[in-house]
Amino acid sequence: MKRIYIPLLLVALLASCSRHVTRVSESSTIDLSGRWNDTDSRLVAEEMVKDGLSRVWLSDFTNAKNEKPTVIVGVIYNKTSEHISTETFIKDIEREFINSGQVRLVQGGESRDQLRAERGDQQEFSSGQTMKKWGREQGADFMMTGSVNSIMDQYKKEKVIYYQVDLELSNLETNEKVWIGNKKIKKLVQN
Repeated sequence: MKRIYIPLLLVALLASCSRHVTRVSESSTIDLSGRWNDTDSRLVAEEMVKDGLSRVWLSDFTNAKNEKPTVIVGVIYNKTSEHISTETFIKDIEREFINSGQVRLVQGGESRDQLRAERGDQQEFSSGQTMKKWGREQGADFMMTGSVNSIMDQYKKEKVIYYQVDLELSNLETNEKVWIGNKKIKKLVQN
């Protein structure tokens, strides 16, 4: 009898540990933990870029220069106590800038360094007709920087997580701040 119960017990134990995974649309909103997630990143990027592009700095620049401004997205600091991939948030912001059609966007950081390394390799290994020349990069007129902050308040089985995203757009030639935006998110998590 003991021999029969042990395999049945093992099968029941393994069945209870199984996991079911369902693919869902990447635009669906799923908030399991209450922490910063892909939906927060996407929605904040959409709203803040839309707000930034609706302000007077853009028309002032295009009227004065008769061209689209060139923007670079710099560092966005994660000042929360949790892990937030600011790289995906930056990519969401860059996508919104490009898709708006209102500005030109140039590479920054490691991506810019990779382009420069490739251009350097071309100087040595590519034909004169196809190599890309130094000193022809599009210089940025404005740089966006910012931070993501959070405050958590918890009592027993309830907690409130408050996020504040602050972004600034600065004129690179004059250091003038031409736009400051912030977005606040508050989440109530009940266990």
